[in-house]
Amino acid sequence: MPGGRLTHQDRRHIAEGLAEGLTYTEIARRLERPTSTITREVIRNGGAGGYRPDQAHQATEGRARRRRPTPAPAPPVAGETPGRDPEAVHELEEQFTAVMTQTGLPRMTARVLTCLYTTDSGSLTAAELVQRLQVSPASISKAVGELEQQELIRRERDPRRRRDRYVIDSEVWFRAWLVSARQNARLAEFAREGAEVLGAGTPAGARLQDAGQFFEHVGRDMIQAAERWRQLFSSSRTTDRT
Repeated sequence: MPGGRLTHQDRRHIAEGLAEGLTYTEIARRLERPTSTITREVIRNGGAGGYRPDQAHQATEGRARRRRPTPAPAPPVAGETPGRDPEAVHELEEQFTAVMTQTGLPRMTARVLTCLYTTDSGSLTAAELVQRLQVSPASISKAVGELEQQELIRRERDPRRRRDRYVIDSEVWFRAWLVSARQNARLAEFAREGAEVLGAGTPAGARLQDAGQFFEHVGRDMIQAAERWRQLFSSSRTTDRT
């Protein structure tokens, strides 16, 4: 496969492929490039619905002019599986961070989540996060606070080192999903109250009433779906252990 940076023409071919409804894999095959290259290119530059080849090329050229020396790879964490390709792991982390950023997480918060999720132990101290991400303790503190608020991580006390550890486990998305479901329930309640204030017979009141019904329905379905997943997941784990 050809190496090197994507050209302006490559980016136009990517835009054409997206317009045709091709997948990243199909576009990569057409350009004889790794799928990860196409995925990262599109995610960095507006996503599949907002990718513009000219702007993407200008942005890339601008980053190249401003680029600082490449930092040293993050130090390995004790207990990590040996033999992994560091470049492939770094690329995975970059893509994971970009995807999480598109869901609405601030970039630093997404980087901390990615770091925890791709660490075999699923557990790091604040000092370890600072060392691996090469950022300030204050940045880590703010990011973990946001992740705890959304229940994407939990805090555990390490009695041996007298430090807090931030942990991500198999039920992280279950808890985060329930947080989102509770937010929908609050929106539904607010919308219903707003409809009463405005009057259900008025256009504005009817609009809020419809919104309340929507959020109530979606929130209820989210909770039911999460509970079904938990039952299936628990059953599969029990079966694997027997």
